[in-house]
Amino acid sequence: MRTATESPTAQALLSDPLNLLDQVGRTPLLRLRRASLGLAPGVEVYAKAEWHNPSGSIKDRPAANILRSALQSGRLPPGGWLLDSTSGNMGIAYATLAASLGIRVHLALPANASRRRMEMLQILGAELTLTDPLEGSDGARRIAAQLAAQAPGRYFYADQYANPANWQAHYQGTGPELVHDTQARLTHLVAGLGTTGSLVGTGRYLKEHLPGVRVVAVQPDGPLHGLEGLKHLPSSQVPEIYDPTILDETRPVATEQAYAMARRLAREEGLLVGPSSAAAAVAALELAGELEEGVVVTVFPDSGLKYLDEPFWEAA
Repeated sequence: MRTATESPTAQALLSDPLNLLDQVGRTPLLRLRRASLGLAPGVEVYAKAEWHNPSGSIKDRPAANILRSALQSGRLPPGGWLLDSTSGNMGIAYATLAASLGIRVHLALPANASRRRMEMLQILGAELTLTDPLEGSDGARRIAAQLAAQAPGRYFYADQYANPANWQAHYQGTGPELVHDTQARLTHLVAGLGTTGSLVGTGRYLKEHLPGVRVVAVQPDGPLHGLEGLKHLPSSQVPEIYDPTILDETRPVATEQAYAMARRLAREEGLLVGPSSAAAAVAALELAGELEEGVVVTVFPDSGLKYLDEPFWEAA
């Protein structure tokens, strides 16, 4: 029997049958029925509901894989510190899953992140360094790298933008789930660009297993936007894990288009989603409207619960 002063090994943490990391994935695939009215009869549109993950977003997938691979390799010892930058959801995923493993978390976070997100992170025990809001997620990443360089023995620096465990989580999980859930009928994948892990990993798996599938990226239509979690790549630091050869097409979405879609999905589909999910829906339905037949699948990264204080819900 382990004494109170002994720490569990990484193997013991990960082999627990009730390990929270093992509850990540296998999220529902929902058909958008009322929002699809008017499309050609041979076209179906679906969305992967990623808020069914333990912390409430798609970021549980890369966070779980990064934690698991770091523990297994010994780069992150049990009871150690994980360091990374975040704009919100990845930090909450880290903090949720790490707390269940006894791992401590330090996050660099833009100071203009929502009060609700900061409160969630603090409740989960994360240590925060607030960064220049004008520099956004790129600025937070620079500060995280500085913190890692200043204390190399203190932290495992996860660096989600360059960590292959990010896209591999989707190659191993999201992609196979979509093939299974659509009985391999999927013809088009539509996903947003943030760290780019979900699109790269899922798209890579689909390209290898579904001949002819098309992968469509979604990004804001300009550098100044309100689509939290998405990047306008032409004006941003491009993540090292990004692979443009996976993409067949990129579709820009305006912030107001996404806000209007968020309201529409709530009222027509009973789906309360965040702005990045709504932006994905805009692009997916736009694409579907151009087809005579096909199975279009998009990814809804999170629900709208973290955004209830945002004014866009009140628009007519």
